[in-house]
Amino acid sequence: MFLLNGNDLYRQPLAVADAETLGIAGADTVERFLAHRDNHVMTPLHALPALAGELGLAALHVKDEGFRLGLGSFKALGGAYAVFRLVLEEAGKRLGRAVDVGDLDRPDVRAVAATMTVACATDGNHGRSVAQGAELAGAKAVIFVHAGVSDERISAIARYGARMVRVDGNYDDSVRQAAKVSAEKGWTVVSDTSWPGYERIPGLVMQGYTAIVREALRQLCEPPTHVFVQAGVGGIAAAVAGHLAIVLGDDARPVFTVVEPARAACVVAAARAGHVVKVAHDQPTVMAMLECYEASLVAWRVLARAADAFMTVDEEDAVAVMRRLARPAGGDPVIVAGESGGVGLAGLIRAVADNRAELGLDSKSRVLVINTEGATDPRRYAELVGIDPADVLAGKLAVGAVS
Repeated sequence: MFLLNGNDLYRQPLAVADAETLGIAGADTVERFLAHRDNHVMTPLHALPALAGELGLAALHVKDEGFRLGLGSFKALGGAYAVFRLVLEEAGKRLGRAVDVGDLDRPDVRAVAATMTVACATDGNHGRSVAQGAELAGAKAVIFVHAGVSDERISAIARYGARMVRVDGNYDDSVRQAAKVSAEKGWTVVSDTSWPGYERIPGLVMQGYTAIVREALRQLCEPPTHVFVQAGVGGIAAAVAGHLAIVLGDDARPVFTVVEPARAACVVAAARAGHVVKVAHDQPTVMAMLECYEASLVAWRVLARAADAFMTVDEEDAVAVMRRLARPAGGDPVIVAGESGGVGLAGLIRAVADNRAELGLDSKSRVLVINTEGATDPRRYAELVGIDPADVLAGKLAVGAVS
């Protein structure tokens, strides 16, 4: 499935609230918060010249989020950041004075945090970030997981002290259950998807992801001409597309393509309908972190304006990219990409074969994709790739390197 953006809002300026969320001032705030994280380092940007040559491109770079803040996923930037912001805002109200990220460890601020419970639904990575943020701030966390979330991913969240709640059904069912129980208990939902009346907190989560764009633009010699980013509910894609549109402007921004699993293409469905719709749940997808059936309202509002195209990839496309990155050809660097991590690259490979002309992909194109997760479920990775991720990582470049 491939679809050019034919929405009436296409290439229109972002809504005021979204421009504020994803703009320069918001990204500045994210960087200031990250500077207070003990384990924050810039994630690697890898050049893949051999694969670029195979695809007939000038350059191909992968921003590798598999090392982000020790959580192995880009989502480390969103949930924890939103939790910090919410704790500080509540502390400021109760203490009657301004508080900032440097005050998170003050006893009076932590006393306020101790009275707060944050909750969310997750496929794995977002819940891990929320749980870590709550632990670091001194708040409590309750994480709702659906039937398809592996025991390994549940354990990875629970180690941050979160209470885990299993929910029958899929991701969207867990979102509804988290919202329902939180409303009854007075907990604060820190969701990475939004719905009518609930937009600000998902906006903060998206704001956290702007750090990826800032780093990549600093690491690249020239801005990309094309960007392919995967989508679940659409948050990461919207954050990247929106920030690029703001900082590069309409004339210089890259051609932006959203990539989804064919079995869970809720953003493609929104693009076809012109508004958010719920898609039918059929077979589960191997791209577990992207198995979402209704796009985020805020994310779609941004993508309707800032995305140029929408496409899907099949199960075998995602697995083939995992294997290619683990065993690269032509001297390209080894990259550990989880089931959902290489989906943007899978989209690029499919687009080169089927939609080169529509996207203007040629020998002058400089393409950026994001490896959104490493082997966050090592057992599943080994099953799909045929090699333990620890063995793949044995030859890995140092974190923060540019190759």
